[in-house]
Amino acid sequence: MPNLIVHGGTPLRGRVVPSANKNAVLPILCATLLTSAPLRLHGVPDITDVAKILAIFRTLGSEVQLDADTRTLDLHHRATAFDPGAHRLPEEMRSSIMLVPPLLARFGVARLEDNVKGCTLGVREIDPHVEVFRRFGAQVERAEGSLIVRSGDGGLAPNDHWLDYASVTTTENFVLCAAATTGGSSTLTNAASEPHVQEFCRFMQMIGVRMEGVGTSRLTVYGGAALHGGEFRFDEDFHEITTFLALGAITGGEVEVQNHAPEQFPLIDRTFEKFGVRVEHRDGWSRAVTDGPLRVQTPFTANVLTKVEAAPWPYFPVDLLPIFIALGVRAQGNAMFWNKVYDGAMGWTGELSKFGAHVFQSDPHRLVTFGGGPLTPAVVDSPYIIRVAIALFMVAASIEGRSEICHAGPIRRAHPKFVENLRSLGAQVEWTAGD
Repeated sequence: MPNLIVHGGTPLRGRVVPSANKNAVLPILCATLLTSAPLRLHGVPDITDVAKILAIFRTLGSEVQLDADTRTLDLHHRATAFDPGAHRLPEEMRSSIMLVPPLLARFGVARLEDNVKGCTLGVREIDPHVEVFRRFGAQVERAEGSLIVRSGDGGLAPNDHWLDYASVTTTENFVLCAAATTGGSSTLTNAASEPHVQEFCRFMQMIGVRMEGVGTSRLTVYGGAALHGGEFRFDEDFHEITTFLALGAITGGEVEVQNHAPEQFPLIDRTFEKFGVRVEHRDGWSRAVTDGPLRVQTPFTANVLTKVEAAPWPYFPVDLLPIFIALGVRAQGNAMFWNKVYDGAMGWTGELSKFGAHVFQSDPHRLVTFGGGPLTPAVVDSPYIIRVAIALFMVAASIEGRSEICHAGPIRRAHPKFVENLRSLGAQVEWTAGD
């Protein structure tokens, strides 16, 4: 696992063009297996999870051509074949579970490894996915080290379902199963509605799936349509846009990031304001502006901490919470951060004390930062969580001197050319071999 070395204290300035959102790219790549027609995808990011899915496509016999310079991907699944006894879906990548419905649609069977997983964010059960598969009529059985899912002789049948939690991947799996049915409508209540879910739904509509309620908590999908090919261009990743805006703010610089969807940012912008950062959107670009040192905004209500609550969209995005914890560490004043989704996502914050930061974790979901104190460079360990590694890097980049973020490799799962972009902004940073 590679480490990141940074010589901090340099204000970052300049412009960045962000990549596509891996949480849109990966389910869309899985969905391409639904059609045997040729597809062209523009702006496919150079990240490890994409490489893993493309590798399985090649193993299954699909035609895969990727232009490494333009990041244009041509896919044709006309000669694809799946053998559950021989083929294994990518491990260590949670999106593998979204390959199941397309495999059921084409081959009637799919095999999922028991240890499929993503970032280490606490217990992340697959039971909601298994429930969705079974509601569509699939049979799920355990085999040695894996799960075997079969569609049965009649294929998948439409159904209505109400999620107990607005899960992104479960919503996408429901849509994939519904599109794979032989006909009829399926409705999901309490559906996730994040920007990347909406982008995934737009792709499904592009290949011929009729849907209603995109962007809301109630989705209706009509199955049985003949699916076709086409061209699709990925949107910019709002996570990466926010990350580089925050990097400019925490280092006392000013970074502009290309952003053609500022309508996704009102709540993110207001959260920046809680730490003394003003975000401006103009002419397809966004920039974060600070007037002096970061400072936590004082609430109007007395004796209440400034608070950032993260939960499923349209709440503040939970994946961005570590980024703002880093801002809280640097900003004068105290703030509380509340992760309403994952029960193991705050354990990393003890690493912040190595910089000299004062943080207090009150329970598995809530943390208070007592910011603005003097910090010193440090060597810290990141868990296998993408934006935690970035948050630790942010703190290090704001401190004059040499720091090292160990086990920072997960950044490459979501952010291609991360170091190259940082260097273009003036950062002194490099990858080095880790353990």
